[in-house]
Amino acid sequence: MKKKKIEILAPARDLIGGMAAINSGADAVYIGAPQFGARSNANNSIEDVAALVKYAHLFNAQVFVVMNTILYDNELETCRSMIWELYDIGVDALIIQDMAIMEMDLPPIVLHASTQANNRDADKIKFLKDAGIKRVVLARELNLHQIKTIYDEADVELEFFVTGALCVSFSGNCYMSVANGERSANRGSCAQNCRLPYNLIDGNGETLIKNSHLLSIKDLDVSDQIPNLIEAGIVSFKIEGRLKDVAYVKNNVSYLRQKLDSYLEGSDKYTKASSGKCTYTFDSTLNRTFNRGYTDYFVNERHASIGSWESPKSKGQYIGKLIRTVGNAYEIENGELLNNGDGLCFINENNEADGIYVNKAENGKVYPNVLKEIKDGTFIYRNNDTAFIKIVEREDSAIRKIGTTLLLTENENGFELIATDEDGNVSTVKLEHSKEQTKTGESIEENIKVQLAKTGFTPYSADEINVMFSQNWFLPISKINEMRRNVFDQLSEIRLANYVREEHQLVKTSHPYPETKLDFMYNVSNKTARKFYERHGVTEIEKAFELQWDPGKSRVMTTKYCIKYELKKCPIHQKDIVGVKVKEPLVLKQGELEYKLKFNCKPCEMEIWEKDAEFEIEEDHFH
Repeated sequence: MKKKKIEILAPARDLIGGMAAINSGADAVYIGAPQFGARSNANNSIEDVAALVKYAHLFNAQVFVVMNTILYDNELETCRSMIWELYDIGVDALIIQDMAIMEMDLPPIVLHASTQANNRDADKIKFLKDAGIKRVVLARELNLHQIKTIYDEADVELEFFVTGALCVSFSGNCYMSVANGERSANRGSCAQNCRLPYNLIDGNGETLIKNSHLLSIKDLDVSDQIPNLIEAGIVSFKIEGRLKDVAYVKNNVSYLRQKLDSYLEGSDKYTKASSGKCTYTFDSTLNRTFNRGYTDYFVNERHASIGSWESPKSKGQYIGKLIRTVGNAYEIENGELLNNGDGLCFINENNEADGIYVNKAENGKVYPNVLKEIKDGTFIYRNNDTAFIKIVEREDSAIRKIGTTLLLTENENGFELIATDEDGNVSTVKLEHSKEQTKTGESIEENIKVQLAKTGFTPYSADEINVMFSQNWFLPISKINEMRRNVFDQLSEIRLANYVREEHQLVKTSHPYPETKLDFMYNVSNKTARKFYERHGVTEIEKAFELQWDPGKSRVMTTKYCIKYELKKCPIHQKDIVGVKVKEPLVLKQGELEYKLKFNCKPCEMEIWEKDAEFEIEEDHFH
């Protein structure tokens, strides 16, 4: 039985970041091209993407290009020709949201449906598969049971986020940025309104909570669930973060690589998806690079609080409590862990995130850049771990090597060196050279092995070296080194030539879409996407929000996250502790911005509407 490949998929802001991700153990990377990626400030030239493809393919790792914005009519041709360019440079797949791409004249390139396409219903995911989508990136809100159901019913490759920032909204269905300033998240320029501080006001006009980041949620970490997620059908574990720095990417990738490898070891069903072994000079720990604290979100249903209300900034690693302030220094539990230059954060008396830098740390005392009044007992976090980041940022902190066996032997005209790699590729170089015995008549086999083992900056390690000579021949060191260099250079060319890219030619289908009416949340923003849906039996299609927005009255977000639940006022999950019900409608206010909250308890979702919207408030008739 062929083993199923399980992949770690890492973000790449740019070529350097992508190479660092691969060196740290990623089986695949996703990167933006010159346009149409949902992070408009993480675009890359075709040349850089081509260089990354070449580097990745050496390790049998894949490169996916993100083209997951919605498209306007005047962009379709640019998009189509860019797809051909990406195909020509060897890109493995495209991650898309806009169905217009499914109508284009495309090369046989594999297509993945972005999480922006809001993939949470088995019937719609099955539809996408039948339309020619090879892989679906699932909505982050799903639980294990739902994932398993989708896998059983849709039978398509599934990808799921494993670590990184969470969108509070269902992806692809957040219109807050457009409504507040005409920047569209679906067009790659999200303004992150969800990370702002808000006041929460009840139906009586009373302020329940002041100046708190009520829509900011913790970061995701479901790495402990990897075995369960694999059993539920996930084949690719995605790390969020195309805007994050190299230290974050290397730390996350190496952490997951080690976790996944220990699970895959000895498995008769699953195997890793690319080649090579990694070594690290650092111990990866998720909380030592950017994070807002962690949640497993809804993978195991709704159970714990997921808000990160104090601050949308990185919380980092918990160090200990403040014991006391002495003179111009702090005494902190575990203060000996801190280094000069570290950034610390804490929640101050006004319940706001505050921070200091460590000028000097010595004898358990911390001397800050500014002495702030901090109450004894306050929890102190380190959100900038200078020493750790310095190590991780070094190029040699994560090295990936493809295992080889070397055999040096003789032939009629001299010698030949044969390298066989872990995937069975063979490279042979010949050297014409006179055969002379060593002066002492003794073997120099050990010296030869020492030279051949020096694989240095190549992507190879020589795990086994054999010398098979009929006599004790002499070979100058320079010639041994030259053969080693040539055999590995040639091996790289052979590996790239033998790389098999999966191809898939799209065939237009007309099987029925599960819905016949589509509202604005389907993000149809061009004639070609409209044509796609019409061919699949859809009769009514609303324009995308971006093209028809009615200021003041729109629903701008739908989310699984629930402020009532965070307040312990949920009439379903917390009915025993609710006490006095809150008077609705609840309102979020930030300066001039004002939103109304609507709670849909049946599907267990919260909607955010603009302030002039009118809707009925659901009565709590759940018993």
